[in-house]
Order: sequence, then C-alpha cells, then structure tokens
Amino acid sequence: MSILIIGGDRIEPIKAVLYELGATKIKHWDARRQSNDHKNLPMKTDCVVMLTNFLRHNTMIHFKKEAKKRSIPLVCAKRSESSVYSEYTKIMK
Repeated sequence: MSILIIGGDRIEPIKAVLYELGATKIKHWDARRQSNDHKNLPMKTDCVVMLTNFLRHNTMIHFKKEAKKRSIPLVCAKRSESSVYSEYTKIMK
C-alpha cells in the first residue's frame, strides 16, 4: 500500500507505525510552501494521511477534494503516532 503523508516535519515515528500497519511505500510532503497547495496527488496513492497540526486550511480543502475525486481514503490526524494509529485503523481496517 502506498501512502502519502501531507504535513509535519519529523515523521519517522509515524512512518514506523504505518509500515507496521501494512504500508509498503510512504511519500511525504511537508506542505510548507504555498505552491504545494496545488499539487496533484501521485497516481499510485492508496491512502492520504494529513497531519492537521501543520496544514493551512486551504491546503486541507484542496487535498480533501482531490482524494474524494479519486476515491482515495483520507486520514486526518494530529502529529502523534497514537493519533495516526487510531484514525488510520478507523478508516482502513
């Protein structure tokens, strides 16, 4: 399963949790630059995880719409391993 994480800086612990839950490939966009707000989701993305503590409102809206258009599951969580684990298991299991 290929996962795109949007937001946050130091996400190694979150990556470890996602790998334990079955992720095979994880890509990370920090979303610090406003130009990232208009990116398209990569074609082979199976799930999008948004770390809401570190995203602007417009960024969240854009990627939420993109994920919905392509029927990609969207997980919104705070930047902690427990929050990501909890929200991910609600959506993906």
